[in-house]
Amino acid sequence: MANIKLPANKVQELKDVCEKFNHDKGELINVLHAAQGIFGYLPAEVQELVADQLNVSIAHVYGVVSFYSFFTMIPKGEHPISICMGTACYVRGAEKVLDEFKRLLNVKVGETTPDGMFSVSCLRCVGACGLAPVVTVGEKVYGRVSPEDVKGILAEYK
Repeated sequence: MANIKLPANKVQELKDVCEKFNHDKGELINVLHAAQGIFGYLPAEVQELVADQLNVSIAHVYGVVSFYSFFTMIPKGEHPISICMGTACYVRGAEKVLDEFKRLLNVKVGETTPDGMFSVSCLRCVGACGLAPVVTVGEKVYGRVSPEDVKGILAEYK
C-alpha cells in the first residue's frame, strides 16, 4: 500500500489539537475524534502522527481505531449515508430502504460512489425509534423513510 501525503495545514491542525490536549495519551479518543473530523477518516499516516504526538505505540492507536465503530480507516463520501438497522427500524422496512440506496447509487454497504459524493453504511441505533425507519445523511436525520423517499433524499445533495 502506498503512503499518502497528508496536507501540511491539516497536519498542523492535528498537532494543534494534540497540543490543546497537552499530548496526554489519556485523551487518545478525543484526539482521534478530532483527527477524523480534520481528515474525514483515519489512514495509517494519521494514526502514526497521533501515536507520535501522544507518545503511544502505533499498535495501541490502531487497536482503538479498529475497536470503535465510529472510527473509519476508509474515506467516506462527501455525504455519508447511514441506514439504521436497529430493531424498530428493521421491523419497519429499513432493509428495503437500504436496498434502494444501494440500487440507486450502485454501491454496496461500506463503499463510496466513484464520484466521492456518497458512501453507504449501516448502524445499530440512531436513538429515534419513534421515527423508524431512520436514515442519516451527514448530520441530517430523516424519519419514517420508505424506499420511495430515497430518490428525493439523494436529489437534495446532487
